[in-house]
Amino acid sequence: MVSAYVRTGHFREAVDCFYQFFLTSGLRPDFYTFAPVLKACKNPLDGMRIHCLVLKLGFEWDVFVTASLVHMYTRFRALGNARKLFDDMPVRDMGSWNAMISGYCQNSNAAEALDVLNEMRSEGVLMDPVTIVSILPICAQLDDILNGMSIHVYSIKRGLEYDLFVSNALINMYAKFGELAIAQKVFDNMVVRDVVSWNSITSAYEQNDDPTRALALFYDMQLSGISPDYLTLVSLSSIVAQLGDSWNGKSVHGFVMRRGWILKDVISGNSVVDMYSKLGDMSSAGAVFEALPVKDVVSWNTLITGYTQNGLASEAIEVFDMMQKEIAPNQATWVSILPAYSNIGALQQGMRVHGLLVKSSLYLDIFVGTCLIDMYGKCGKLDDAMSLFYEVPKMTSVPWNAIISCHGIHGHAEKALKLFREMREERVKPDHVTFVSLLSACSHSGLVEEGQWCFNVMREEYGIEPILKHYGCMVDMFGRAGHLEKAYNFIKDMPVKPDASVWGALLGACRIHGNIDLGAFASERLFEVDSENVGYYVLMSNIYANIGKWEGVDKVRTLARDMGLRKTPGWSSIEANNKVDVFYTGNQSHPKCEEIYKELRNLNAKMKSLGYVPDYSFVLQDVEEDEKEHILMSHSERLAIAFGIISTPPKTPIRIFKNLRVCGDCHNATKYISKITEREIIVRDSNRFHHFKDGVCSCSDYW
Repeated sequence: MVSAYVRTGHFREAVDCFYQFFLTSGLRPDFYTFAPVLKACKNPLDGMRIHCLVLKLGFEWDVFVTASLVHMYTRFRALGNARKLFDDMPVRDMGSWNAMISGYCQNSNAAEALDVLNEMRSEGVLMDPVTIVSILPICAQLDDILNGMSIHVYSIKRGLEYDLFVSNALINMYAKFGELAIAQKVFDNMVVRDVVSWNSITSAYEQNDDPTRALALFYDMQLSGISPDYLTLVSLSSIVAQLGDSWNGKSVHGFVMRRGWILKDVISGNSVVDMYSKLGDMSSAGAVFEALPVKDVVSWNTLITGYTQNGLASEAIEVFDMMQKEIAPNQATWVSILPAYSNIGALQQGMRVHGLLVKSSLYLDIFVGTCLIDMYGKCGKLDDAMSLFYEVPKMTSVPWNAIISCHGIHGHAEKALKLFREMREERVKPDHVTFVSLLSACSHSGLVEEGQWCFNVMREEYGIEPILKHYGCMVDMFGRAGHLEKAYNFIKDMPVKPDASVWGALLGACRIHGNIDLGAFASERLFEVDSENVGYYVLMSNIYANIGKWEGVDKVRTLARDMGLRKTPGWSSIEANNKVDVFYTGNQSHPKCEEIYKELRNLNAKMKSLGYVPDYSFVLQDVEEDEKEHILMSHSERLAIAFGIISTPPKTPIRIFKNLRVCGDCHNATKYISKITEREIIVRDSNRFHHFKDGVCSCSDYW
């Protein structure tokens, strides 16, 4: 009866039945009784009570019972208790060894699992399929492919390679190492395949960025007559998202709904929310989230991450505030929400989260710590970012990448390069992200030679093949420095086809240096590879406007309008009095609108007395000069600065965050304002930070 309850998932009833048997039947349990009831225990207290009965009845030396106790304690992470029982066993069978090894594996204690395995081998006990299935994931966790392959060889020698569970575990292990050819060979050699086999090989390609092959395998699975389960749909959701296939995304959603999996299993619902988020359809993602009957912490984290990654930071913060009323955040929550605070520059709110993390000691977690470094760096507090950097573990490239990137966007390329040299001295291996940050830093500071050195080191010393982001940074670096011909020749010599980021970098450089011919050529190439990005039309329009070619402006704008494209509205945000205020260009709806414009008029008069002359080339409308001056004065960054001046104590710093590149006239005006108000004004635009103080900008006008 106890076993029947356990097999059907009625665990509470199984434990109650055991106690009823023990207390009322007058019968004595035997060694068969304890294994199922220990498996049914849902909390450690029940398990310890039954352990006491085992001791009282003298079953502690029974190998079958003790192995069940070991398994029970490892489920509740009481590994010390489990190991003591295991060490005290006078005789151990295969089940005992497997219970201890799998217990360590399931609790991510890789080193201890391998120690037990080595002890088992030294006693002449041979691995069986259960041992192999337990230990293979540990090899992937330790990045130890040699040990994994030796176990594969062992399974072949022992005739276990055709065991269904062993084959599935081998596919998963090789997938983690990116060895898709070997994983495919294991799959092809399988005599019998179940749904787990198909899920394993499909997710192998999906996790290694080959969604096309993964989708083909899903179709093969259907043809083979195997019905997909909810884990199949988890992989399929990710495949569809990687392919950017919104149409099939709806099909996946419909399939999950028809099967009723969203109502029965929260994992299915979470995967659909994640799919829509990655497809950029946050309206559908939010609707699916609201329809979930049960929301776990992963559900909330998925929606927060979706909003953050789609540039909807305010919505992400709103969802996070709702989540805190419903469920406790975990490590992944903090990793999801901190970038949202970074995006809108909500420093005070980010600092409150930092306080919570200090209390829980989670700030020392490498991923949470890295997000905090990124948050402080992107909110203009570079010193605080450095202090945190020295506290978190630095064995991987992740925190190094964050701090190098922070220095890069602040224009401190020399410091970024110094950190890279320290990283090399610490023998931390850089990755492609490291070099994107370094090349970007060199680009913003005009360090062309140093950037070329980084590019060569990446290829020659570390064997990292450049991707399009690296090529885009190089083109941007040459272009900003005025080497437009060199930038164009670099593009022509690229071994891969340039994408929009590469041509966009060249077009941006043409705007800076006023090269209309090369700009027109770059824009033609851009419209071929990415005709729906309105930003590139705006860039080309600006090039024409800067030299007064209004017919060119009209032509480009008409082209964009005919395609149904609209310019991204410029906005600037400022955090004051524990609240984030957002200003759009020409904003007239703010409660302090009159005070803001009055302050701007006063500042304008004072700036002119110091020699400020408005630069009308940054007004992209063909209107009268007095109207042009009003348009410049109404730019979002100036509205935010004026609001900061009237809302904060005199001579305190002001931090502004702008979603687009700051305009040249506003850049010049902010230098004057910093001098007049005796304030440091920190502006982060879409490219970098500008620190204005005493009439000077940290970028030295190289931006």
